[in-house]
Amino acid sequence: MENFNEQEAFKRARKKVWQIKAFYISLICYCIIIPILIYINLTFSPQFLWFWFSAIGWGTGLLFHGLNAFDVMPFLNEEWEERKMKELMEKEKSKK
Repeated sequence: MENFNEQEAFKRARKKVWQIKAFYISLICYCIIIPILIYINLTFSPQFLWFWFSAIGWGTGLLFHGLNAFDVMPFLNEEWEERKMKELMEKEKSKK
């Protein structure tokens, strides 16, 4: 049983590290691509600043990605998933 707990802890830690790594990769891409879009926008069509749509949209997604990766999101986190899975499993048991 102890070995099983260690394996589960290792899987959770690996998943968390992957989430944080994916967030940092997304952040780096954001920091590279948004300035390129700003340059393109200001060079070819400065009369309409469309880069804001990309910056705000992607930034919002990045914000939620970071909140989830660092366990700051108060809803739909891993604890919620576990509670919901237990709830659904109990419903299935009660049907039988």
